Amino acid sequence: MEERMIEALNKQTNEEFYSAYLYLSMSAYFEKIGLKGFANWMRIQAQEERDHAMKIFDYILSRGDNVKLFSIKEPTEKWDGPLDVFKQVLEHEKHITKCINDLVDLAEELKDRATYNFLQWYIDEQVEEEENANEILNKLEWIGDRKEAIFMLDNELGQRVYSPLTQNNNT
Repeated sequence: MEERMIEALNKQTNEEFYSAYLYLSMSAYFEKIGLKGFANWMRIQAQEERDHAMKIFDYILSRGDNVKLFSIKEPTEKWDGPLDVFKQVLEHEKHITKCINDLVDLAEELKDRATYNFLQWYIDEQVEEEENANEILNKLEWIGDRKEAIFMLDNELGQRVYSPLTQNNNT
């Protein structure tokens, strides 16, 4: 791969690891305020983001190039409640979507068809990520301050189960 593509993929690996840190911080916040279902949802989201980072990591290695790991910035640990958290989740996922789109643009510019093909999975994934965040955000906006509804949503989010990437959809 061209050096610009390798550098951009390494930076995206860092973005994905930061996403995992951010969602772990959100999970800890929810644990602290007693919303274990929200905490579970965020912990699983963090695991998914680590999977996303490792998928890029493995792709770089599969192409015979060098992985470079950068420092991961420290995420915030304070929010004004579940609605605030999910507003930030959606904002963050939109940022990641832009990063992925920029990678696709670079792959097109460099005529790196293998990387372009590899990144198509991330495009689909980002549509799903934004949809999931938006769905929960909409529910929280409808719920408002009704604690009984927050606890019902907490129970719903507690049902989420981690399903790691498999070898078949890892490419």
